[in-house]
Amino acid sequence: MYFTKMMNTPLFSILIAQYNNGKFFEDCYKSIMAQTYQNWEAIIVDDCSNDNSLQQIKKLIGEDHRFKIFTNDQNKGCGFTKRKCVELASGEICAFLDPDDTISEIAVEEMVKTHIELPDTGLVYSNFIYCDDNLNQKEIHFQNAVVNFSSDFFNLKGEISHFATFKKSFYEKTSGIDEFLIRAVDQDLYLKLYEVGKVFYINKNFYYYRIHDGGISTNENKRKAKYWHWVVIIAAARRRKVNIENLFMDIETIPFRERALELEIANYNKSIIFKALRKIGIFKI
Repeated sequence: MYFTKMMNTPLFSILIAQYNNGKFFEDCYKSIMAQTYQNWEAIIVDDCSNDNSLQQIKKLIGEDHRFKIFTNDQNKGCGFTKRKCVELASGEICAFLDPDDTISEIAVEEMVKTHIELPDTGLVYSNFIYCDDNLNQKEIHFQNAVVNFSSDFFNLKGEISHFATFKKSFYEKTSGIDEFLIRAVDQDLYLKLYEVGKVFYINKNFYYYRIHDGGISTNENKRKAKYWHWVVIIAAARRRKVNIENLFMDIETIPFRERALELEIANYNKSIIFKALRKIGIFKI
């Protein structure tokens, strides 16, 4: 598949990996329908939901053939499902939109325009806005422009995130999303695209990220997401043939040292001797 400046209205594939999020999908659906750019398709892959999500989604979509629904025969996980989304996409440009999130009405139009202007760029991304369960805006997450083709860039600070859009021709230069992954699937995608082409940052707010209890990388799932992020980083380091042992130690041992110090101080505070010493003003821990 080729992408040139001659394509003024390339097909844009909105990719939705869905599992038990039907109750939130109406907001997602409305944001898609409100897009100012009209040449799009929505690929929805349901990962064998065990509630009525699929029925809710089908009821909203009706006979709109721009929405294409597929289902896994059993629950396969996020990595498998998102990989399948890309494989089923027909668009020259693709982007993931989670079914519990939304995008601004100009998001697709602005991204298409930028991709056309930058044919040698594989990934274009923007800022996103944290929202509560009811999509009330809470905080803007400003991304950062990153240096291209740096072997030690691993997106550790979330410099690249939603709304992340990519040319499928660049995706096809990679090994594709790792279907083994349960979490950090987007991180895997970003790092692989970073390795095969330039990335470009738009300092605009295009994506609304809903925080709720069922989020795959939010609330109690944050620690699990962090583990899977390191799985992705280690795989990227192996592809780049770089050693990240020191990087891991620098980042992950600091919290352990801090916790050890807190525990030590707590034990001191419980000591009868230190209580007496503090009482006479020798120690003030």
